[in-house]
Amino acid sequence: MKSLFTPLKAEGLTTLKIRSDFKSGNVRLYAAREWERDFDFSRYNRDFYLDGIFTEDAVYLNTKQVYDLYKRHDLSGYLEEVIGLMRAGKHFGIDAHYYEKYDIRYMMHEHSRRLGINNKSHSIMAGGIRRHEPEEEEIEVIIDGLNLGRGMSFKNIACNLAFGGCKATVQMGPLDLDNMRIMGFLGYALDSCRDMTGPDMNFPTEMSSVMFREGYSVQYTGAPTAKTGETGKPTAYGIYLTMKQAVKFKEGTDSLDGKSVALMGLGAVGWHMGGHLLDEGVKLYIADINPETARRFIKEHPGHDIKSVGVDEVIEMDVDILCPCAIGGIIHDGNIPNLKCKYIWGSANNQLRASSQEEEIRISKLLAARNIIFQAEWWHNAAGVMCGAEEYLYDGTWESLIKKIEDLLPASTRENLNKAQKLGITPTECCYRTCEDKLYS
Repeated sequence: MKSLFTPLKAEGLTTLKIRSDFKSGNVRLYAAREWERDFDFSRYNRDFYLDGIFTEDAVYLNTKQVYDLYKRHDLSGYLEEVIGLMRAGKHFGIDAHYYEKYDIRYMMHEHSRRLGINNKSHSIMAGGIRRHEPEEEEIEVIIDGLNLGRGMSFKNIACNLAFGGCKATVQMGPLDLDNMRIMGFLGYALDSCRDMTGPDMNFPTEMSSVMFREGYSVQYTGAPTAKTGETGKPTAYGIYLTMKQAVKFKEGTDSLDGKSVALMGLGAVGWHMGGHLLDEGVKLYIADINPETARRFIKEHPGHDIKSVGVDEVIEMDVDILCPCAIGGIIHDGNIPNLKCKYIWGSANNQLRASSQEEEIRISKLLAARNIIFQAEWWHNAAGVMCGAEEYLYDGTWESLIKKIEDLLPASTRENLNKAQKLGITPTECCYRTCEDKLYS
């Protein structure tokens, strides 16, 4: 398996930073040994701090030396492939940290720092942190992280938040919340990248509780004890409110009563989304990779019209609304001709199988040609990052968060759909146009 971490491990290095200037095309590389293999990160923010000295045998490599390093390990082409992906998405950089003792491969995929650089907070970027299995193909993890980081730049604009966009991916086994060396490392790695985050796919929300309790990082949000609550519930509420606006745009009424909805995923967002939909009187089809989760959802919502279906059939079902709340990359050229829904509206990130803004817009035009209402999900699935910001910036409450969601998200979706119609472009292209000058001019 090709990996950016192979040369680091082979030569006792811990850190790799890739910087790319999309305007000039210039690239800067940095690699280093900044700590020893068995360094005790459980002492982070106790015996040492972010810019401390962790080893007396430090090594620092410049751009030419890093290129030579990857050439020695026959990975020059792979490094260039990663840099090419960054250039295509106008990404600022990737920070990679390797903790050899536990074979933890941490990457921060930084799309933009622009909006956050003067925000007067330690964290100048905001984006979630998710875990991938160690054996997953790294290039797919990088593509996922870059796409999600790019989406966060735009999502933060949609929320009126002064943060750049990023996403952290960590290839490791299941997290041991009692292993303070690992928890300290994850606190250090996040702080070094200046990100405000919340646990995402395959990381428990209790992760943030440990970070607070042990003093490793105050940049983790969304703990179960937070006054704003965990991020899944407000995210679902924002999706629900904006879905009603999409229906009103097309049909003149925001009622969902009697409509059929295929809900993909019953996780932190999907479960609450299903509850909102049932309150509206929909006929609900649910699909989850865990059949027991689907059975439990039906059991806990008696008296409603719910049917469990297979994950392999849900996308092409004959329903009014397809609501993806799980993995991304599910809509592509191959299945668009077979879609039978009128709306695609859910919380899943990167629902279109694309690795660039231009590709997203192209696919969105195919959906528009099928008369399917869709807008880039980052424009309306933003309540999760609003939740993190409300906790991080304002020490807010559930009530203050909900008011901001209700004031912002339905109105922004309504305005985007109407503006797109007036301009004769897709809603996806319209929300990108709204944000581009703030990021790239």
